[in-house]
Amino acid sequence: MLKNREIEQMAVALSIAGSDSGAGAGIQVDLLTFAAHGVYGTTAITCLTAQNPHGVTDIHVAPATFVIEQCEQVVKHYHPQAIKTGMLFNSEIVIAVAEFLTRNSIPYVVDPVMVASSGATLLSPEAIAAVKNYLIPRATLVTPNLDEASILLGRKALGGEQNESEARELAQRFRVPFLLKGGHALGNELMDTLAWPNGKIMSLKAMRIPDIDTHGSGCTLSAAITAQLALGNDLATAITMAHRYLQDGMKNPIRVAGLKHIRH
Repeated sequence: MLKNREIEQMAVALSIAGSDSGAGAGIQVDLLTFAAHGVYGTTAITCLTAQNPHGVTDIHVAPATFVIEQCEQVVKHYHPQAIKTGMLFNSEIVIAVAEFLTRNSIPYVVDPVMVASSGATLLSPEAIAAVKNYLIPRATLVTPNLDEASILLGRKALGGEQNESEARELAQRFRVPFLLKGGHALGNELMDTLAWPNGKIMSLKAMRIPDIDTHGSGCTLSAAITAQLALGNDLATAITMAHRYLQDGMKNPIRVAGLKHIRH
């Protein structure tokens, strides 16, 4: 338990996302990642999910007004230095969160949770349009995987040798930095590419790790970037350190009874 004085001495991050009852993704893994970076984690829960790494069986959505009330109370007391958004679920929540972020001018990372691992689309067309029109344009960083990049580009994103050009196109189209994650591409050498609107790019490569459960890896990466931004690091440094944290976690996973691998 932390005393108020100890909290005042720590960097603070806010996650606006859904709850994962299996604790492998969402709010739970965001808090775990913030803590691993020495950052005090706060939350605004958009929805409760009944799930485990194999799938989601039910979702209970919070009203947009309640999501924002959680955000307002966190900002009023804790003054977070960085924010990340995850599963926002519907257009009402997306627009309300975008307006809150605009009012408060706090750096924020958008993890555009649009597609489930099964390939099912998680957002309605109206919510996807709201993400494009309201949430992304003022983001500090957007971190799509290839499925989400396909929705944003309007065509299939291939990654691999195309990862750099696709990341550059996204950054130039939306006029904000994009980190295009390449984990869904074919092959054993994977590439994540950070692209700025001015055409500058930075690529991070890694080898595919066999027999690893990657459920929640996107949440982990975006949360680690957010934590690094809250600690005062610039974007390139934050992404480099977060990428290293994720790779180390997948190479040295937490062992959970009944599961082969869960990264930390």
